[in-house]
Parts: sequence; C-alpha cells; structure tokens
Amino acid sequence: MKFNKRISFVAVLCALMSSPLFAQDVWDLRRCVEYAQANNISVRQSDVQARIADLTYHQNKLTRVPNGNFSTNTGFQFGRSIDPTTNLFTNQQLLFQGFQFNTDVTIFNWNRVTNAIQSAKYGLDAAVADVERNKNDIALNVATAYLQALLSKVQINIARVQFEQTSNQLSDTRKRVDAGTVPELNAVDLEAQAARDSSNIISAEATYQQNLLNLKALLNLDAGQPFEIATPDVERIPVDPIAELQPELVFQLAMKNQPAQKANELRLRSLEYTSKSARGQLYPTISAFGSMQSNFANSNLKITDAKFLGYNPPNAIAQAVNINGAFIPVQNPNIQFTQEKKSFGEMWSGWGTQLDENFRQSVGIVLSVPIFNGYQAKTNYERSKWNVKNQQLVIEQANQKLKQDIYTAYNNAVAALQKYNASRTSFNAAQKAYDFATKRYGLGLLSTLELITSQTNLTRSRIDMANAQYDYVFRMKVLEFYKGQGIKL
Repeated sequence: MKFNKRISFVAVLCALMSSPLFAQDVWDLRRCVEYAQANNISVRQSDVQARIADLTYHQNKLTRVPNGNFSTNTGFQFGRSIDPTTNLFTNQQLLFQGFQFNTDVTIFNWNRVTNAIQSAKYGLDAAVADVERNKNDIALNVATAYLQALLSKVQINIARVQFEQTSNQLSDTRKRVDAGTVPELNAVDLEAQAARDSSNIISAEATYQQNLLNLKALLNLDAGQPFEIATPDVERIPVDPIAELQPELVFQLAMKNQPAQKANELRLRSLEYTSKSARGQLYPTISAFGSMQSNFANSNLKITDAKFLGYNPPNAIAQAVNINGAFIPVQNPNIQFTQEKKSFGEMWSGWGTQLDENFRQSVGIVLSVPIFNGYQAKTNYERSKWNVKNQQLVIEQANQKLKQDIYTAYNNAVAALQKYNASRTSFNAAQKAYDFATKRYGLGLLSTLELITSQTNLTRSRIDMANAQYDYVFRMKVLEFYKGQGIKL
C-alpha cells in the first residue's frame, strides 16, 4: 500500500538523519560559551569601548607632560606691508620665512589634572568590568538557547519512539487483519496515528533546527555552517542543592562577584573624581611658558649700478652743522641707482646671518584667574555633582533589580522542582497504563482508539516531564550564575 511505503520512507529518513552519514562538528556547552564570548558582536563592542577608555586614560596621563609646538612659514609679501625683520613698513615685494617654537607647562591647577587622570582610570576599570558583564550575559543567553535546543532534540527522540511504537503496532495489527482475527478498522486507525506521529517528527525537527539557528546567532556563526550540539545526560548535569541556593545568600555573593555591580561602583568613583576635577576649574591656574623665534626677509630687488649726479643745493636752515658757532650748510650728493629683480636663489642671500641675528627667546609665568565665563565652569561643576547623584540612584536601582531577579529565580526554581516531581509521577503512571493497555490490546480486550489514547497520554506526559526537567535545570543554573559559579552542564 502507498501508506505503508510512506511509513517506511519516514523510518528510513529518521535512521539516516541519525547515522554517521550526516555526522557534523559537535559542540558542547563549554565550547559554545567560549566561542560566543570571543566572537559575539555585543562582547566585541564592549571590548572596543574598553580600548577607547584605555586610550582616554593614557591621554589624560600625558596631560602632565609640557606642551611643545614648532611652526614655520615661508612666502611672499606684496604691496604695503611690514618687514618682519625690521618691523617697518615697506612697499617692496619680500621673500620671508619664520621659525617659532613654543612650550608651556601647568604648575598648579588645584589637582584638576590629577583628578581627571583618576576619573579616567576608574572609567577604564568600569569598561573592563562591562566586558566581563557582557561575557557573563552572553554565557547565560547561550546556556538558555543550548538547553532549549537540547529540549527540542529530546522531543525529536520522543516523537521517534512514539512513531516506532505505532509502526510496530501497525505491523502486528496488519498481520492480524490479514489473518482475519481483527477488523480492517483497527489497521486504519493505526495508520492514521502513524501519519500523525510522522508529522510530529517533522515538526520537532523544524523546531530543533530553528533553535540551532538561534544558538548560531548568539555565537555569531554563519547560518549555513554545519552545526550540531552534544547531548549530555540530563540526569547527570550537576545541580547544587536548593538549600545551598537560598536567595539572601545568593544575593550577598552576587553583590561581590557580579561584574555589573562592580562596573556601577567603579563608574561612581569615576564621576566623583570628575566632579573634583570640574571644581578645580573655579580656581586660578599657574603655568609657565617659553618660546624661541627667528625671522628672515629679503627684497626682490638688487642695485646693479650707481651714478653720481653732483650735489643737491644746500638748505641753510634745514641742513647745516654748527662748527665753532658757525652754521655751515651741508650738501647732499645726488646719486641715481639702477635696480633689477633678483633671481629666486639670490633672494635667499643672507638667510643664515639673518636667522642668527633675529634669534630671540622668552620665558615667563602665567597666572590665569577665572572671573566670568558665562558661569560655564560653575555649571559644569554643578552638573558633575548631579551626575554623581544620578549614578548613586542607578546603583540603588540595579541592586534592587538584582535582588528581585534572584528571589524570582529562586521561586521559579522551587516551582520547577515541584513541577518536575509531579510530572515524573504522572509519567510513571502513564507508562504503567500504557503497558496494561498494550497487553489488553494484544488479547483483543481493548479497542484501537483506546490504545491510541493511552499512547498519546504517555507521549504527552513524557514531553511534560522533559520540559519540567529542563526547566528545573535551567532555573537552578540561573541561581548558580548569580552565585558566581558560571555556567556549566
């Protein structure tokens, strides 16, 4: 029959999917967590932020080093301008060049620089703690996704077991139908159940593959990469006794070892030193300075010839000298000069001499007193104090949430344990009922519909027990995580 062929195909497909032909690289939880902590994008982003904070810290330390700047300029001046070597106006075109070196160092500024360095140091420590916090968070998220994938994998096995049971019952019933001991309806009912079981296998496989995709996303793995997870025995997964995970004890330990709480405290210290640094801007600053400069300038014209044209008429009033009480007029020679433009090389004549003659230095002390700057310094200081207050509230809120989360996790763990115990009892009862139903069906004392109902109840109780068991393990692992033991299966 066509339906029998379909059942056989599903059975072969299930066998092939579990055979070595489809063997893939198997990942356990430790490998998944380590890979995620090294490759997850959020973790890598926090690492980048930590490196930026490290640069800020080192840059703040270097503010103690004196500033030094060197500059030079070279060019031409046209029209009426000032000769940089004589500081006089000239109408000639000039080639000029200047060299300047300036330095300054802060002597005292009310520990503003020191406090800024300390603020950056605590900011760096907080950024490093943020990296650890993200690693812890991603470890918990990976463990959650890993357990969900494991649960869906177990549900595949449950669906396959039910399918095999139905197939065996169908094969036995078909023989009885052929022998004429039972009606054809019994076989038809089992064929329909086998079809539903095969559909459940396909659905469970799809759920498992989707959970693997979710886990790959956390690991930052390519969605098309072959991937398979190890299947540890859930009964052997180490779980601390619930008595050792009392919420108040776990909370006290979490306050000491959780990176999120450490980061908040370090960030508070950073803001406190930022406030101290901002207060230093309200007071005078003493600094020292020094500089060295030299200039060179040369006209673009040179004298090529000079002609003596005699003397200019004397001016007895404006141009006379007193010799023994007698004023003798002075005659000025009248000389005509011939000029030509210099070549570019000639314009550099005397460069070394001018730089040596124009070399000058200066040193001094600067006292800078803030008087009025639009209340910017005062506002910055007040803002820094409110930032400290806000961070204190952030810490208080984070600690309250941590305590609430731990107590909630503890209550969930207790409820999950009770649910698991109840589901295990229900499964044992369903197993006994199914065993009796199978025997009665073999003796012809039970209808096919009743057998299918008993089998369905057994499968449902098996799935409920698996869900409850994995939920209990996960809840306990959350408490162990808050306790500071990390994630382990």
